[in-house]
Amino acid sequence: MNDQKGSFVGDTVVMTKRSLITILRNPLIFIPNLAISMFFLFVYEAGLSGIANLPAFEGANYLAFILPVSIVSAAIGGAGGAGQALVKDLDNGFFSRILLTPTSRLAIVLGPIIAGMIQLVVQAALIIAVGFLLGLEVAGGTLGVFIVLLLTLGWGLAFAGYSVGIALRAKNAQSAQAGTFIFFPLIFLSTTFVPYELIEAQWLKVAATLNPVTYLFEAMRTILIDGFGEPWPIILGFIVIGGLCVITITFSAISAKRAVSTD
Repeated sequence: MNDQKGSFVGDTVVMTKRSLITILRNPLIFIPNLAISMFFLFVYEAGLSGIANLPAFEGANYLAFILPVSIVSAAIGGAGGAGQALVKDLDNGFFSRILLTPTSRLAIVLGPIIAGMIQLVVQAALIIAVGFLLGLEVAGGTLGVFIVLLLTLGWGLAFAGYSVGIALRAKNAQSAQAGTFIFFPLIFLSTTFVPYELIEAQWLKVAATLNPVTYLFEAMRTILIDGFGEPWPIILGFIVIGGLCVITITFSAISAKRAVSTD
């Protein structure tokens, strides 16, 4: 039993390391998306910061309000690269060859998922660093930055799991990439630019309420703007992201089982 557990952990480490090396060898996988996220951060801060003067903002810094949008949007091309890497393995035959080895099937899937998650956390750290250069103040302090990165880690795990699941189902780069675009509407059908109270369209309020991204935004914004005085939005954010992780990792595991049975 311990040997199987040790083998699984070792296989996962090896597959994660391989995926990370692939990412480092192909920086174009994540650099353009990171640059776009930072570009939007500059644009949003420069063009929309005046919104913070509205009473609903209660004097909050708009940079702290909009920063989570850049972090979450970075996942679209960031952690989504996990699925693209897996499609490449399917195309060049590596996936089929590794199935002939005693490597843990779950480790084959978890490797690119964990690599995508780590990539997103690094991107988020860079975005936060740029935020500090722009004058960002974090009410939650150093612990607050850590908690924001922890939320990002959960989001990266959830999105990478979805990306890998789509890749295993589609088995081609174009379909896998198209599948990740579903997250773009989720970003904008939320409290992206203004608080929930300022959303006027009722249908958009309903969409924001049902949207898991809303709770991630609120958790991060609570930490950045208010600190830990009101913990419920933070707790709710972790609950929603945790549930999303369970769903997407299960989806990727089922997709992997189907891929194994057909290869």
